[in-house]
Amino acid sequence: MRKSTDYIIIHCAATPPSMDIGFREIDQWHRARGFLMCGYHFIITREGTVQTGRPLMDPGAHARGYNNRSIGICLVGGVSEEDLKVPEDNFTFEQYDSLRVLHKMLSSQFEGASWIGHNEVSSKECPSFDVQEWVSKIKPD
Repeated sequence: MRKSTDYIIIHCAATPPSMDIGFREIDQWHRARGFLMCGYHFIITREGTVQTGRPLMDPGAHARGYNNRSIGICLVGGVSEEDLKVPEDNFTFEQYDSLRVLHKMLSSQFEGASWIGHNEVSSKECPSFDVQEWVSKIKPD
C-alpha cells in the first residue's frame, strides 16, 4: 500500500497511432519484463477509454525512484508511425479529454500531488508532450 501520493506521472506507451492496444497488451509486456502486473494505474486507449491497471493505492512500476509515491497514467501512442524512435504528440482528442477528467478526479482525491511527465524524472522523451504546459491550460469546470 502506497503511504503518500506526491506525484501523478504521465507516460506514453511508445506505440504508433495505428497500434490500438490497452491494458491487456501492456500487462503482458510488463509481466514479460518481470513485473508483477501492469505497472500503470490507468491506461487511456486511443478512443479515450480509461482502463484500470494496478490497484490505485498499490505502488506502481512506471518511474524508477518514484513508484512508492506516485500514480502512473499511460496514454496509448506517443511515437511516429514512420519511425518508432521519434516521439510524437499523436494523442486523440478523446484521450486528452479522458486525461482531463482523470486530472479533475485525482487532483481532488490527492490534493497537492504534482502532475509531471515521465521525462521530468527520467532521461526519456515519454510522454511526448509537455505535461506542465498541458496542466497550465486546463480550465476549471
